[in-house]
Parts: sequence; structure tokens; C-alpha cells
Amino acid sequence: MPTAILLLLVAVGSVVFHLLSPWWWTPIASNWSYIDHTLIATFWITGVVFFAVVAFMAYCIFRFRHVDGRKADYEPENRKLESWLTVVTAIGVAAMLVPGLFVWHQFISVPADAAQVEVMGQQWRWAYRLPGNDGKLGTTDVQFIGPDNPLGINPNDPNGRDDVVVDGGDLHLPLGRPVKVLLRSIDVLHNFYVPEFRAKMDMIPGSVTYFWFTPTRAGEFDVLCAELCGLAHSQMRGKVIVESAQAYERWRAGQTTFAEMTARSRTAAAGRTAAGDGAGR
Repeated sequence: MPTAILLLLVAVGSVVFHLLSPWWWTPIASNWSYIDHTLIATFWITGVVFFAVVAFMAYCIFRFRHVDGRKADYEPENRKLESWLTVVTAIGVAAMLVPGLFVWHQFISVPADAAQVEVMGQQWRWAYRLPGNDGKLGTTDVQFIGPDNPLGINPNDPNGRDDVVVDGGDLHLPLGRPVKVLLRSIDVLHNFYVPEFRAKMDMIPGSVTYFWFTPTRAGEFDVLCAELCGLAHSQMRGKVIVESAQAYERWRAGQTTFAEMTARSRTAAAGRTAAGDGAGR
């Protein structure tokens, strides 16, 4: 009896703790409330199953406890019970998977008017690229990646000349505008994750993954890497600042384009060459 009561207390306590827990999700700041609804549905389904299993264990411990003179029945299989368990389990798994499939379809169905932002992850920092005045991102290739071109932008692609490059700084986004986030990695697996946006995706070397979202609340939000990527994984952090369209345009106008970055690199290289020639004379 004490064991059965203890099991029931564990089941009831787990449900009560979940309902009254002070640890909950951060306030949502994007259109992905679907993610929260799907998680809550999953919690309820798994919670009911957990409570039922523990309650059944408590019942069995009490009902079939040892009693002098009682013999246990030998029943190696029960087709009726197995059939019921199979059907109920299948319904439960489907109830958890189906909502997720609908949300996933929405997650990767990018609106036609969404702006593009590229995120590059590397050990252990973030870099970003936004379209310039032409509204198009230039092509990239890993062969172009270097100290003066951290994102590997193709220098021969005219669409990339006015691309805005933010290397190691904060990412700014306009409030209320859909954004398609293109994700790349230069070294190992990373994962671009902003908890308030409820959206994240693995960044795979050699591939471009993506998702989209619409920022719905202005503010400053933490960027985390949600994929273990090395010793300094916990320090791979950044900021996303969501602001009005006017503030965003002012910020973007003050950023460095790929053409400006290239010109500065050439000027610096020419200066170093001239200094070396002067020292040699």
C-alpha cells in the first residue's frame, strides 16, 4: 500500500508541478504561437499517458500484492490487451505528430514578400548579411571565404556588391515584416536560436537551411547556439534588435557593404606594401 500511494503522489505531484511551475517559456515575439500550441498539446497527451501508466502500476501493486495462499495466473499473452495497446498507442502518437506536421509545413512555406537575411555561424561567433538597395543577395562560395570576406561572397557577382555585412555585431530587423532566414556554417554544426521567436534550425556545413518568421514585438533579444559546437559553445551569443522600419533603415544605412569592405581591404594592403617598400629603401 505505501508503494502504491507513493506512485500516485508522484503522478499527481508531477502534473501539479507542471501546472504551477514558475519556470515557463519566455514571452513570444513572433508569429509562431503555433509552436507553443503544439508543445502544450504534446504535454497534455504525454501527461495523460504518464498519469495513466503510473496509476495502473499503483493499481497492479495493490491489487496483485502478495497474499498467503494466492497463486499467480500464468498468461504469456493476451491478444485483446495487445490489440487495445496497439490502437491506443497509435492514436496517441498520431495526435502528437499531426499538429507538428501542419506547423512544419507553415514553418518552411515562406511568404512571397519576405525579406532575406543570411546568418553565418562559426566557432564561436555570428555574422550576418542583408540585401543592399537592389533587394537581392549575391551568390557565395566557400572558396571566397577569407579574413577580408568572412561570408564568402562572390566578388564577381554584381548583386553582392551592395550586400550589407555585419561581422560579429548585432542583427537588426524591422518590426512586423516577414523575414526568411538563410542559415550557413563555416565549420561545424550550429543552430541559430532566439527563444522569444520560437524558431530555430540547424546550420549544416555545405548546405543552406532556412526558416521564416515575422517579428511582432520590438525589443532586444538574445541569440543562442542550440547545437553543441565546441568548447566555447555557451559563449556563442549575440543580439537581435527588432525596431521600427524607420529605425531599421537608419541602422542599415550606417552599415558596411561588401564593396566598401573590399575597398578598405585593398587600401590597407596597398598601405602595408608602401610601408614595406619605404622600410626597404
